[in-house]
Amino acid sequence: MRRRKLLTLIDVKRVEEAIRIAEHQTTGEIRVSVAGFFWGNVHSAAEKTFARLGMRQTEHRNGVLIFVVPARRKFAVLGDAGIHQKVGQVFWESISQAMSKEFRAARFTEGLIHGIAEAGKQLAAHFPPVAGEDRNELPNEVDV
Repeated sequence: MRRRKLLTLIDVKRVEEAIRIAEHQTTGEIRVSVAGFFWGNVHSAAEKTFARLGMRQTEHRNGVLIFVVPARRKFAVLGDAGIHQKVGQVFWESISQAMSKEFRAARFTEGLIHGIAEAGKQLAAHFPPVAGEDRNELPNEVDV
């Protein structure tokens, strides 16, 4: 699927604003990556994207990636070691289930915003912002 077609499936501005709002409450970082159609394992592709986007470079290892392949109706939610240690696998599965409902109805933007908000709540609970330090370690732009 071409880049332009992928971007018609989501409201990029709303997704990026959701990331900005969620990150304002935490030192954590959230990224969204939307991929075109490909054959292969989505989770493995998400792990490669996690590395390519520098998600393991955050100071507290608290990056979260939502990796979506709309053409295959598949996605993966990955958290770095710092946040995964705090929330465990059950949390990632609960985000995925909630997002799946929206995605099944082709409401990709709403599903992404929900996933971002939930990840943001957990990041804020475990990695609150540091007074006087509001740095954005990773870009908020949707990766396509």
